[in-house]
Amino acid sequence: MSADLSYETKRIDHLGIVAGICDEIELVATIDGAVGTPNRKVSCGQAVKAMVLNGLGFSGKALYLVPDFLKNKPVELLLGAGLQADDFNDDTLGRSLDDLYARGITGIFTQVSRRALEVYDIELNYVHLDSSSFHVHGEYEGMREDTQAIRITQGYSKDHRPDLKQAVLNLMTAQEAALPIWLEALSGNSNDKKSFPETVRAYFEQWQTEDAPYVVMDSAGYSRETIETMGEHGWLMRVPETLSLAQQWVGEIQPAEMTELQTGYWGREKVCEYAGVLQRWLVIFSQAGYERELKTLKKKQAKELEQAEVAWRKVCRQMFNCREDAEQAQQNFDERLKYHQTHAEIQSVSQYLQPGRPAAGTQPEVIGYQLKGGVVADEQALATIQTRLGKFIVATNQMDTARLSAQEMLQHYTAQGVSVERGFRFLKDPLFFAHSLFLKNPARIMALLMIMGLSLLIYSLAERKLRQQLVETGQTVPDQKRKPTQRPTMRWVFQLFEGVDILVIRQGDQMIKRQVLNLRDEHRTIIRLLGPPVENCYFPPG
Repeated sequence: MSADLSYETKRIDHLGIVAGICDEIELVATIDGAVGTPNRKVSCGQAVKAMVLNGLGFSGKALYLVPDFLKNKPVELLLGAGLQADDFNDDTLGRSLDDLYARGITGIFTQVSRRALEVYDIELNYVHLDSSSFHVHGEYEGMREDTQAIRITQGYSKDHRPDLKQAVLNLMTAQEAALPIWLEALSGNSNDKKSFPETVRAYFEQWQTEDAPYVVMDSAGYSRETIETMGEHGWLMRVPETLSLAQQWVGEIQPAEMTELQTGYWGREKVCEYAGVLQRWLVIFSQAGYERELKTLKKKQAKELEQAEVAWRKVCRQMFNCREDAEQAQQNFDERLKYHQTHAEIQSVSQYLQPGRPAAGTQPEVIGYQLKGGVVADEQALATIQTRLGKFIVATNQMDTARLSAQEMLQHYTAQGVSVERGFRFLKDPLFFAHSLFLKNPARIMALLMIMGLSLLIYSLAERKLRQQLVETGQTVPDQKRKPTQRPTMRWVFQLFEGVDILVIRQGDQMIKRQVLNLRDEHRTIIRLLGPPVENCYFPPG
């Protein structure tokens, strides 16, 4: 009988965590319920789960290589009984992307994120909205127009690749753990100032809740149209300094007139009305921001001085017909300078008109005028600029300071950098997804952007849950330096699980045992804290 036994090792690594979190929020069932369940061996939900596993699998493999990625993985354990790697071919995944697009990626993503919030009992008090671009390769010329699909085209590139065409993703995240709750794919030439009001409107229509969270946006969102769209909903936005009143208050209000909000930050509130809405504006001074901007200013000043001195020497070699022309040339030169001005005098240039030795009593005649002098710092302009360094303004329509204090305004606005921006950094990390998209169909690119958002959701949920469980139980796990921590990144946890395998023992065609290999104590701690859905992936029955 023993001769009939066969042994096979499959790499599971951290994928049991990914699959377990997918199962806990019922990812497959939610997507299949939204899309429908056509008579296919691999449902749309299972295909999405496979793409999420691929995206979070450190593989860097394109979608059409998913079967290669799954080849040495325990597919039945991660994705469903009776399934194998070859079932997830490019036709299967392509049809699933088409299904997602046809049903609406924003609506489907909202259903999944809502379910996740319910499962983890997460309350939304603040959500952060921002956008980023994802560039693509290919011409995208001559494709059949689809009025519902985005246009893959050139636009403002936040990746600094204006030579490539792109798509844009508008993303809303919860105020903690970069947890995405809403997304929308847009054409490559979309503009934040125009798209944000529509995004906010669509978000409120999707969620349809009376107790809506505050929406936090950067200065691109602050516009008359956005404020009118928000209506009675609470918002917190940075005020663009292009507004004359913002320029005035940033220049006038000095740190000495402010109150300390938290270490390194001071602020002063002002009340104003814009777009017909009464608002609180908080003028903020950041010491770290001041030092950073002052350093940048000095670099710009030094660069301008170097370039100005070269250009000024050329001007000084010129001959002008009259003093007025020389004065005008100096004025025109000064107008091009931001941090400097010229300090010069006009000198007449004389010479004898006749060649040879001049006759006695002959006087040289003025033949022109030249500028003599140098480039010096414009101390007044620099002093004015320095009074504005390190300052910015955030505004809210919440006039009750007891409900939203100045300290909370600063706290929730600065959380933008560790919430939605962290989410975009994750999506563009080559270890997970790449900057570039290689699909040739705009509709499928839209669906892929949703898959990327779902991957960020799963990653963020796993990280949030593990950190909470570590704090609640008083336990720790080792960080990269082997020191105990209660705030590990899920990226490090994923790396920690490299080399964990599943041994499958079969007798003939029948599996008789699964056994996990290479588990250490820290692995067991993490698996146990993440709960039964993850435990089932590493310690399946049978």
